[in-house]
Amino acid sequence: MSFLLSELAHKLGCERKGEDIRIHSCNTLEQARPEEISFLANPRYAPQLETTRAGAVVLTPEYSDRYAVCLVTSNPYLDFAKIMHLFAGEEEQAPGISEQAHIHPDARLEENVTVFPFVSIGPRTVIHSGSTLHSGTVVEQDCQIGRDCRISPNVTLMAGTSLGDRVTLHSGVVLGSDGFGFAQSDTGMEKVPQLGRVILESDVEIGANSTVDRGTLGETRIGRGTKIDNQVQIGHNVSLGRNVIVVSQVGIAGSTTVGENVVFAGQVGVGGHLTVGSGTRVGAKTGVHRSVKPGAELSGHPAMEHRDFLRFSSMRSKLPEMHNRLKRLESECDRLRTELERKERSNESPEE
Repeated sequence: MSFLLSELAHKLGCERKGEDIRIHSCNTLEQARPEEISFLANPRYAPQLETTRAGAVVLTPEYSDRYAVCLVTSNPYLDFAKIMHLFAGEEEQAPGISEQAHIHPDARLEENVTVFPFVSIGPRTVIHSGSTLHSGTVVEQDCQIGRDCRISPNVTLMAGTSLGDRVTLHSGVVLGSDGFGFAQSDTGMEKVPQLGRVILESDVEIGANSTVDRGTLGETRIGRGTKIDNQVQIGHNVSLGRNVIVVSQVGIAGSTTVGENVVFAGQVGVGGHLTVGSGTRVGAKTGVHRSVKPGAELSGHPAMEHRDFLRFSSMRSKLPEMHNRLKRLESECDRLRTELERKERSNESPEE
């Protein structure tokens, strides 16, 4: 598969500059060859324009005079992603339902559903047109899978799980596992039954080995367009709004509500029964222990405003020097206090 640069410019609606070469694939600036196209979105990598061998580069107008053959756009990262989709093509698969899959007689599969070998589908589950289930996937009873979903190998959907349209689940995802609920008793910990379910709205994507617990009562809900990375834990009865970004190794404790367009960077921990307002951005390894107003930018542990975190971080390296200085000042104060007391005693008149 290949495209003329003019074809790519037409598909993207952006400006072409330089020779109309034929592009065969995509690559990074560092590794691209003359028949490949690359992109520049981060100014940090601008010096690589001097050394790259890429046939063409997708970049902003700011850098359009620094490379002879390019596509000029206001959002090079997004347009390069669209080019990558063109070269990725359609996934190869064997259409239809494998005879080696186990499908309960009470399950209902619409037309154009693809089921690979060793998939198990439970009773009263409904799978809508265009969806694909890869080998090793288990879908328990009373599940709903929308149109054009892609479920990778070894995914587990526990009973009652519901997926909207165009949901993507990567290998090892578990939806609807029991929430972490135990009640203290005289004889030990008593497990609290988890009777709720998990609902994923349309256009959600969840990365490998991530888990979303079912509600204890009610539901755990992931909003439309939300993207969850690998190895993320979403607790019971959590509600994530639309277009939330959750990066790897984040943990969100039970019954927390997250608004729309929130970003959690890697290894963020969020306590339970909190509210995180829409538009909030939380930096890597931040610990969120209190509810957060909309539009906040947080970092650190415990979470604080990002500007305060930067100020405190800049002071951290100076702490040993500040400590030593404080000790010297304390010693000087003690010396001056002792000398002042001695002078006061020497100035006292003798008793008559």
